[in-house]
Amino acid sequence: QLQLVESGGGLVQPGGSLRLSCAASGRTLDYYAIGWFRQAPGKEREGVSCISGNGGSTKYADSVKGRFTISRDNAKHAVYLQMNSLNAEDTAVYYCAADFRADRSFCTVVADGYDYWGQGTQVTVSS
Repeated sequence: QLQLVESGGGLVQPGGSLRLSCAASGRTLDYYAIGWFRQAPGKEREGVSCISGNGGSTKYADSVKGRFTISRDNAKHAVYLQMNSLNAEDTAVYYCAADFRADRSFCTVVADGYDYWGQGTQVTVSS
């Protein structure tokens, strides 16, 4: 069983930065695409970014392109989301999720098909 634990959330001022981490245990991450999703109160869950198992493919929602960067270190069983130039619209609970893929070059920001989810970490952008 793959377990995921997010960390790094918190309160940050507009324009600030945070780095979220997703730590995995129980299985190697090599064949898992990892996605970051977020959900704000009263809003639908949104796919933010994803990275393929080999790290060679990444995708971003239009709302975060140029501001967020996803990366992974399979040796450390971890995936990261660097978030810069944060604004109030980024306030949400952020979740990481894992999607088993034989094709290690593919990932998707569509939540369907992600098998394992973390418990989430709160990100609040406010002055």
